[in-house]
Amino acid sequence: MHACMQSGMVFGPSLLGHKGLITSKLFPTRGAMLIETMATFGLMFFLFGVSVRMDLTGMLRPGKQAMIIGFSVFFFTTLTAGLSAFFFARYVAKETSLKESLFLIAESQTLTGFPVIACLLTELNMLNTNIGRLALSSAMFCDLLGISLTAVALAVMGNKGRGTLRPAMAILSSVALVVGIVFIIKPAIKWALNRAPKDKPISESFIRSIFLLVLVIGLLSETIGQHYVFGPLVLGLVVPDGPPLGVALISKMDALTSLVFYPTYLSISGLRTNIFEVGAQASWIVSFVVILSCTAKLAAVMAPAMYGDMPVREAFVLGLIMNAKGIVELNLYNLWKESKVLSDEEFALSVLSVIVVTAIVTPLIKYLYDPSWQYTAIKRSTIQHAKREADLRILVGIHNHDNVPAIVNLLEVSHASEGSKIAVIAIVLVELVGRATPVLVAHQPYGSLQTTKTSTNQIINALRQYEDQNEGFVTVQSFTSISPYVTMHNDIYRVGVDKRATIVIVPFHKQWAIDGSIGSVNRAIQVLNINILDSAPCSVGILVDRGILRGSMPFVNTGSPLYHVAVIYIGGADDAESLAYGDRMAQSESVELTVVRFLLFGAENTKARKLETDLIDEYRQANAGNERFVVVEEVVRDGLALSASIKEMVDCFDLILVGRNHQPSPLITALGEWCECPELGIIGDMLASPDLRCTSSVLVIQQQTMGTGKLMQHTIGTDRNQLIHDVPFDEPERGSWAITMDRSSIDRAAV
Repeated sequence: MHACMQSGMVFGPSLLGHKGLITSKLFPTRGAMLIETMATFGLMFFLFGVSVRMDLTGMLRPGKQAMIIGFSVFFFTTLTAGLSAFFFARYVAKETSLKESLFLIAESQTLTGFPVIACLLTELNMLNTNIGRLALSSAMFCDLLGISLTAVALAVMGNKGRGTLRPAMAILSSVALVVGIVFIIKPAIKWALNRAPKDKPISESFIRSIFLLVLVIGLLSETIGQHYVFGPLVLGLVVPDGPPLGVALISKMDALTSLVFYPTYLSISGLRTNIFEVGAQASWIVSFVVILSCTAKLAAVMAPAMYGDMPVREAFVLGLIMNAKGIVELNLYNLWKESKVLSDEEFALSVLSVIVVTAIVTPLIKYLYDPSWQYTAIKRSTIQHAKREADLRILVGIHNHDNVPAIVNLLEVSHASEGSKIAVIAIVLVELVGRATPVLVAHQPYGSLQTTKTSTNQIINALRQYEDQNEGFVTVQSFTSISPYVTMHNDIYRVGVDKRATIVIVPFHKQWAIDGSIGSVNRAIQVLNINILDSAPCSVGILVDRGILRGSMPFVNTGSPLYHVAVIYIGGADDAESLAYGDRMAQSESVELTVVRFLLFGAENTKARKLETDLIDEYRQANAGNERFVVVEEVVRDGLALSASIKEMVDCFDLILVGRNHQPSPLITALGEWCECPELGIIGDMLASPDLRCTSSVLVIQQQTMGTGKLMQHTIGTDRNQLIHDVPFDEPERGSWAITMDRSSIDRAAV
């Protein structure tokens, strides 16, 4: 916003256009009218799109805390702004117009535009946070009060000096327009939607009819004395948000309105601003009014928020968010300027107040609040450090029904038993399109399957069937997160903390086609996975699913042929977590686990190797007598030999577990140069490469990082509590064996 307005000010009378020569050349009268007309229509469709995204239910029935904050902000700020304007008006010379317009400028500070708050929270990646949700709910309720009051004010101002009957008729006309939209147009839209084919997208003719209706409603608004955006704003509120209509409308006009029309309108506002018209007396008076109004709004937010047990710091941040200014205020100031209510001086001061307040508020919020703080881990939540008999709490993220077979297969091999049950927390991840408010829905457990044939219900039904097949050993809790991909990780963090998840498992952003090539790539999912890895409150696994390449994707059940799982162990905390997960799988009679440990030739006496050996020996002892638990040790000289060994073994397994990061080693240093997907790590990226013609699925695991993920250094640690002591050391190790191979001959052949 700042860049667009400042660019307009640069070419306007505030800088280059001060003498008028450049402005007349760049923006002649006919050209300026064309740009302003385009900006006008653009603003109409932009605000229509914003209102389509708004949740009307949340606006009419906000939560108790949001309603209290909304009332407090609106009325307390209105009172404070009015009193400050009344006080400072006596310092204004009678011959200036500021004496009359000061009250309007003061009352404009009470506005809390939902579009402004939503854009700010999106920019700061705070949509999914508790503060973000509360700010959106409070802003929507404030908008309901503000739109109503503004409509009355416009009706009165537009008919000033024409008696009392004309303003009353204008107000009644506005009410009639709203009633017509709610009780005539809204049912008509729903009727047309019900008649449309359910399995096909919205027709182009229907979308064109809605856009034409926006123009007609805008014309009616202007005719009855309201602003031309009033009708489209109300119309957008009654249009069903989300799929199918809301998504179709937003997808058609979002790029044009957000990237062309909206910046054009901001630039026009900058072109109209002339800072050379600003006088010293007017500037200090308006500055004091703005400062007092913002302070009052901050106090009006903090008081009820702190009364609701919100920490002082978060309440202060919420107050800063509610003080954000943008397109709503600019639209009002432009309207007043066109109506000659504001002079050039007062308009410039009003625009500058928007720029300055936003420039102060935004960096302050960034400095005072980091969304990841509320999910920072304060205790260990990993498979390795959990008690052996503890329940395994797995949070799985699912984007579509294609992810379900691989997820359920992984849950099956995770071995739910009487002694160690599995609690599955499933989140269906849906991208937020066609609405502005993110939603996190907790699905209630049902005795029977869902009958509605939606994608989300089909996913939930599949998980319930898995729960029914493992009744008594498995519980499933289902959620749906509808939010932008860039902030979706906050919902995963939130549920993970609330449900005390041990590990989060999400699908890889690439899906394979049946011929072995990459079928689809979703970069937004890749960004989501990276965000999850950065600060997750527990361990994280990224599942690379190649089940389709085997021709079928059978579910693993007791009594079926063995499911072959491998753990690639090089060293480090992430590999230790993979080993711990593999050890749990090995308890299932349907799983055969092979731990492939790669050792660097010549590093036999290092302290790190001894610690790693102690850890693996403990797992060997714990699995003594389990013939399905096998340890293979292979000595390699360099990364080339490591790569060759991995490529030889991959097709022997159905699933491969590998740590994302490893201890610094010459074995992996050189391989990092070809890493395409850093979220998988070096070995994981190699295993997920389409160049590696194999059918094995891969689970890349990162152990929980204590603190900030980017700064955390994984270490293997010597805490003996993280190891296993269930089996005496003197019991014979049946079924576990180790070999050592020197691949020097292969290395020489490769050279």
